[in-house]
Amino acid sequence: MTRGEFIPLSVDNARDETVALLALLRLVPTDHIWADVASTVRFAGSAIAVLNEREVALVPDPGVAEAVQRADADLAAWEQEGLDLVTILSPDYPTQLAGVFDCPPFLFVRGTLLPDDLGMSVVGSRRCSETGAAMARQAVDLLAERDLSVIAGLAEGIDAAAHREALRIGARTVAVIGTGIKVYYPASNRVLQDEIGAKGLVISQFYPDQPPTKQTFPMRNGTMSGYGLATIVVEAGENSGSRIQARKAADHGRPVILSAQVARSTSWGRVMADHPWVYVVGSHSELADAIDQIAADHGADTLSRLGLVPA
Repeated sequence: MTRGEFIPLSVDNARDETVALLALLRLVPTDHIWADVASTVRFAGSAIAVLNEREVALVPDPGVAEAVQRADADLAAWEQEGLDLVTILSPDYPTQLAGVFDCPPFLFVRGTLLPDDLGMSVVGSRRCSETGAAMARQAVDLLAERDLSVIAGLAEGIDAAAHREALRIGARTVAVIGTGIKVYYPASNRVLQDEIGAKGLVISQFYPDQPPTKQTFPMRNGTMSGYGLATIVVEAGENSGSRIQARKAADHGRPVILSAQVARSTSWGRVMADHPWVYVVGSHSELADAIDQIAADHGADTLSRLGLVPA
């Protein structure tokens, strides 16, 4: 089967590639193997090539033409709505995120996308204490001083505190959400989400109208981990999204900074604290030192960007 048989004709080849990628995603059984599609397409350098080959492992459904037509219609509708879509084949796709094994095949974005964005995630409990919120604000201030973006998940509690502090001091903040880009969740953060989109960046790895589910938030945590240089866990319970993200960071080979409270009060924190890639911090200075060490370890390019001097 040749390209002309089922790929919509377009002056812009990048658009054809996007349609082909969306068609491939429509053909796989579940979202859980979308990362396999992203990896295959990135390795091939072309979604059109993969769709033409119709690899059996990824595309068991014979309805390719129908999938392409639907993908083309979806993309046209999103373009009409003014939604910004970036795929794994785009030079604008975040470099850090593209380097992890389970990166999303596409991202809907609202705001300013920086491909080489350097930042760290600040995560924690939705029902946070004032002590936890204060530590989140400290982490944001330290990241901002080092020209590092503040990444969080736009949840209530620690995430919202981190975003608001970043906006207050004029720092860059990135919200990685667990819904579609057109959805506001929680509804109470609607104004906050819009402000982040206007001044920073909102990212979604889901279709625009995707509602929140038990599956979307763990997927979001994985993307947050992949996007940043490290994850700072301020406050967390025994079973929480922060725990999921800390584990994803381990899978991605990314450092984790745990507050001493998390390291003491959770079984997973106590186990994780023994690993060499985990920093346990109990004070402002220890948090600053951990951030500096992680930034330094990122390499000479990061050191130059941050204005740090190697020890």
